[in-house]
Amino acid sequence: MTTIAIFGVGLIGGSLALCFKGKPGITVIGHSVRPSSAAKYIQRGVVDQATTSMQEAAEQADYIFLCVPVGNLEEYVAELSRIQLKPGCIITDVGSTKASVAEAARRLQLNGAVFIGGHPMAGSERSGVEAASSHLFENAYYVLTPDETTPAEAMDKLRTLLHYTKAHIVTVGAKQHDDIVGAISHLPHIIAVALVNQIRGYSEQDGLYESLAAGGFRDITRIASSDPVVWRDILVNNRSVLLSLLKDWNEETSRFVRMLESSDGEAIEEAFRMSGEFRSRMPERRKGMIHSTYDCYVDIPDEPGIIGRITTELGNHHISLSNIQISESREDIPGVLRLSFRSQDDLDGAMGLLSKLSYDVHL
Repeated sequence: MTTIAIFGVGLIGGSLALCFKGKPGITVIGHSVRPSSAAKYIQRGVVDQATTSMQEAAEQADYIFLCVPVGNLEEYVAELSRIQLKPGCIITDVGSTKASVAEAARRLQLNGAVFIGGHPMAGSERSGVEAASSHLFENAYYVLTPDETTPAEAMDKLRTLLHYTKAHIVTVGAKQHDDIVGAISHLPHIIAVALVNQIRGYSEQDGLYESLAAGGFRDITRIASSDPVVWRDILVNNRSVLLSLLKDWNEETSRFVRMLESSDGEAIEEAFRMSGEFRSRMPERRKGMIHSTYDCYVDIPDEPGIIGRITTELGNHHISLSNIQISESREDIPGVLRLSFRSQDDLDGAMGLLSKLSYDVHL
């Protein structure tokens, strides 16, 4: 019997638990410091057992997944170093920064256990165990960050276990991981927050900024609404990488300042051309660090009952609609009605159905 202990059974930890639970020869134990949370894990059928005792969960485990916030990872690794773990127990985490927790694991004696950093690059707008799904990691990249001391046997065992997630396993060094993720996820979050706060400042003097900042602006800055405490810990943890990235970003914005000062339309056009070319090569349906949205826009006539007719048609065809929004400001937006779905299949089904019903539908 293989026992997996998951510390922090929220969106990521709960989704991992659902990937493993019920598989032959596997028992999943969930841990929370709060009795009410432990009881909820059992009630929702996410784990086989739940406990508030870290020692009880860890001592039984063949695999330990640390799914706690980045700011708590080193604390948990330190606590595990004081527990008598099974020989060969594999400890891994799901944090979006890897170098600091890997260093903590090297520094501490883990009583014969092996630490392998991990990062499933998938997420959701929802959070908590209520949002957990066994499909969350399917077709996403799952990064593992072993070092030169990691036993090959331990890597093979962890890879084999993670096949249950249906993710694509990628192996990189911890520093390389932090450099790349800093650029493709952490930096965009900083930029989005800075941009929203810039407009917020303008809006304090003129409320029309807020009124008109709908549609495209709201879409490109949606990650600015991410959890402040989570992102405080991530950014501080990866600060050396981000300081370098921000210097490069300042140079990129300075290039646009110079192009505008000299009215260099040709250079501006080339900048947009190169970025569009690079972006077009990115896979559209691959799950990544910044979670995908499944939205479409529908041009509809201004007449009573039209929204009800659309939602009824979707319901009649068993297409789950997660959100609906009427856009008052339509700059950069190809339709007045925005429909949001929880999966690509629902989006594709909705677009096909509405097109057949002669609605003008756009991505």
